[in-house]
Amino acid sequence: MKNFIIGTIIAAIIAILDQLSKNYVFAMLMKTENNEMKLLPFFNLVVVHNYGISFGMFNDISYGPLILSAIAIIITLMLLIWMWREKKLYLIIALGLIIGGAVGNIIDRVLYGAVADFLDFHISGYHWPAFNLADSAVFIGVAMILLESFFTGKGDKNAKIN
Repeated sequence: MKNFIIGTIIAAIIAILDQLSKNYVFAMLMKTENNEMKLLPFFNLVVVHNYGISFGMFNDISYGPLILSAIAIIITLMLLIWMWREKKLYLIIALGLIIGGAVGNIIDRVLYGAVADFLDFHISGYHWPAFNLADSAVFIGVAMILLESFFTGKGDKNAKIN
């Protein structure tokens, strides 16, 4: 129970920081001439609304925000159940990051019909798709789970592949 509370607090902090960062950056960028601010030769703050999923996939599907919100809510509930049952603090932290990021993006979809992205990294004319704090938290949480699975040999090392 104690670990679940820790994971829930992490999720809440991520969701709150995500919403605060989006609100602050978008308010600031809306005052600029082209809704963009160049900070470094490889990094800008931009205003992007993602109506689809990662990398703008499924931007044009009917009822997209509703469908994607429902899927995200179901997955988030499944992750909460996993976090409730999990004993390892490391995995609970990872799940808290993922859940917090998912909740941050679900809030955007429910309120605005799209996820607000603003971090824009680029080099030599190549741009990584814009993302936000919630996306970063999800990525870090998934990476933590993958690293844990690689280094804790849960499977039978003598298992045969048929």
